[in-house]
Amino acid sequence: MTLSLQKIGSDASKLEANKATVRAFYEAAINRTDFEAASKFLGSRYVQHNPLIDDGIEGFKAFLAFLRENFPGLRAEVKRVFADGDFVVAHTHGVRVPGDRGSAIVDIFRFEDGKIVEHWDVIQPIPEQALNQNGMF
Repeated sequence: MTLSLQKIGSDASKLEANKATVRAFYEAAINRTDFEAASKFLGSRYVQHNPLIDDGIEGFKAFLAFLRENFPGLRAEVKRVFADGDFVVAHTHGVRVPGDRGSAIVDIFRFEDGKIVEHWDVIQPIPEQALNQNGMF
């Protein structure tokens, strides 16, 4: 069985493109709370697994409006991004209020045709004190 170098290159390009999409999505959605810009990265359907956010694109739009209204200083710094097949995983430092320690967040995105169509997340508040010196990032 011969592996096609062209296929490998194509797969790697797709993974890199999906990772770049996630980074751009964070900037538009979280750091700017700009629904119009962020929605360009979403597919025609959007499945949301976070139980505190309504499903679908309209649910995502309402979530961004909530963030914009309640956390105008919100920032997310993407620390690392991994891609495998149709999935991208991002490890971020999210700070809702400037000066707070914030949270360590792992977001999982599923892609179809270069667009985000599904999302899961796990959020862990950064404690004041840790039992180790390893940091969360």
